[in-house]
Amino acid sequence: MARNLRQRIESLGMEDKIFTVIVPKEKKIKIKNGKREVVEEKIYPGYVLVEMIVTDDSWYVVRNTPNVTGFVGAGTTPIPVSEKEIEELKKRMEMKEPQYKIDVKIGDLVKIVDGPFKDFEGKVSEIDEERGKVKVLINMFGRDTPVELDSLQLKKL
Repeated sequence: MARNLRQRIESLGMEDKIFTVIVPKEKKIKIKNGKREVVEEKIYPGYVLVEMIVTDDSWYVVRNTPNVTGFVGAGTTPIPVSEKEIEELKKRMEMKEPQYKIDVKIGDLVKIVDGPFKDFEGKVSEIDEERGKVKVLINMFGRDTPVELDSLQLKKL
C-alpha cells in the first residue's frame, strides 16, 4: 500500500503536497525453530502515516490509492496525528537493538511453552536481563533442577 501511494505521488506530481509516507515498524525478538531471531514487525499492521497538506487534489490521490479502504477519523475526514505521537513512533522505529521484555520476577511460577522442557512448570530463581535469560527450577526426578531458558520460552502462571 505504501509503495503504491509513493508511486502515485511521483506519477501525479504531488511531491509538493504529500511529503512523507511512513509504515511504522520496530524490531522484536522472536523464537523461530528454537533459535532467537530479531524480526521487524509493523507497529500498526494495515496502517500508513502520511504527512501532507490536505487539498482536494492531494486528498483524492491518497483516498483513491489501491488497497486504501479507510482513514482514522470521523466520517470522511482524517484526524491528524499529534507531533508527540509521531516523535514516540520514530523513537520506537529508530531502536537499533530490541529490548528484552522479561515480565517475571524471582519466585514467580511459570510454565515453559517452548523447547525440550515444554509444558513443565517451575519457579523463577534467577533473571539475567542483559542476555534475556531466566533460570527456572523445575521438578525433575523428584528434585528441583535449575534450567536456563530464554525469556520468550516461558509464560507466567
